Amino acid sequence: MKIIKLNAIDSTNSFLKKMTLENSVSNFTVVITESQEKGRGQMNAKWVSEAGKNLTFSVFFEVKNVLVSNHKYLNFAVSLSVFNVLKKYNLPNLFIKWPNDIMAANKKVCGILIENSLKGMHINTSVVGIGLNVNQIDFPVDLPQASSLKMLTGDNFNLDNLLHEIIDALKVNVDLLNNQSYNVLEDAYLKVLYKKNVPSMFKTAQNVLFLGKIIGVGNTGKLQIALEDETIQEFDIKEVSFA
Repeated sequence: MKIIKLNAIDSTNSFLKKMTLENSVSNFTVVITESQEKGRGQMNAKWVSEAGKNLTFSVFFEVKNVLVSNHKYLNFAVSLSVFNVLKKYNLPNLFIKWPNDIMAANKKVCGILIENSLKGMHINTSVVGIGLNVNQIDFPVDLPQASSLKMLTGDNFNLDNLLHEIIDALKVNVDLLNNQSYNVLEDAYLKVLYKKNVPSMFKTAQNVLFLGKIIGVGNTGKLQIALEDETIQEFDIKEVSFA
């Protein structure tokens, strides 16, 4: 594992993706920065992180024998890697919020951005950006849902140790992915899916409210919600949110 440490960068994902285009990059190369000035989340959402207090890094790895149509299992592998590490630290009410936010005590502690390169019908490589709130205790007022490991446990965490734990867990789950152990990944993911089987109020992108419950993830990676009339509807990212 090669680790490239930078003091400040616009985006670790953008930096690492550019590296892969210009050079031969070894498997599980990591780019990490103390200060990420233009961090990105899902659908170009901004990721805010205090310098030196958190983990903001990206990792490159090769994917083998995984069809593009099976991309949801890659998401399962990545989000479970972070979840399984954090589970050891007794964070309260730890869950994965679809597709890959990590929640603890109903607050967001980690965001993940996955960007794949394709080769024909298969995923060839992946660059995964992970923003984990670790020792930061003050967040902007417009981010009321944000929290950190320190805020939830009262403890200071060693960033280097956490980084290595996450990469080690990622290697294990990417092996499962490459070996097509899809049922193992899906079963583990669904067991810790936030609000699964809990009746909840949702809001569509058109601000339509409805009652339903999350029951799983469809073949194309969309969120499956059972409605009051017992029909099942699937939603993509940004098409639905908790009301």
